[in-house]
Amino acid sequence: MLNFTVDPAVLAPLLPAGTELDYFNGQTFLSVVGFVFLNTRVLGLALPWHRHFEEVNLRFYVRHQSIEGWRRGVVFVREFVPRTAIALVARVFYGEPYTALPMRHSIVDNAAGVSIEYGWRRGGKWESIGMNAPAGPPTVVAPGSHEEFITEHYWGYNAGRRTSEYRVEHPRWRIWPANAASFQADVATLYGQGFVEPLRAPPVSKFIAEGSPVRVFRKFDGPDEGTTRETS
Repeated sequence: MLNFTVDPAVLAPLLPAGTELDYFNGQTFLSVVGFVFLNTRVLGLALPWHRHFEEVNLRFYVRHQSIEGWRRGVVFVREFVPRTAIALVARVFYGEPYTALPMRHSIVDNAAGVSIEYGWRRGGKWESIGMNAPAGPPTVVAPGSHEEFITEHYWGYNAGRRTSEYRVEHPRWRIWPANAASFQADVATLYGQGFVEPLRAPPVSKFIAEGSPVRVFRKFDGPDEGTTRETS
């Protein structure tokens, strides 16, 4: 998770109706996030050759005032996965901006530390995000910290003809603070000209989150004024 500050004016045109930007210490953030789905099931079904795959996304942070109180969530600018069927299902079921690209990853976790890299290929050229962290166990995220703000969002929002909302469930993640990171990409063609300045600035934080079971519930239009559909 590679995190950058960003001018709220860059994000304002992308806000789904019914949401507002979520701030931490007066700042708004973008995150470039890479991870691997393992043992994936869609509507309870395990699809052959579609259970283990990479994803890299660019996201920012919002909140929505529901009848239950504030819901803190994320909005995805773009999401990359390696298989067309996965991208299609995500667009149909969640309305998310998924694109299928050739992808690869490497994960090394040994006595020397943790080293991770995710790559995707566009126009015959590989781009990547990578990170290194010292050896040792991951640490618990401190309540009220910047790291908690980045990792503890449990709702997704996207804008179409109507704003859609869905819930994400996972335990609190532990993290390794990274001592080095890289992000190699043509940002202007990847995400748009407005993201060049924030994503070319030094990141404000970089860390690797420990994996966990995750459930993503079915989306519904709203934002919600009731309860989540309990179908994952």
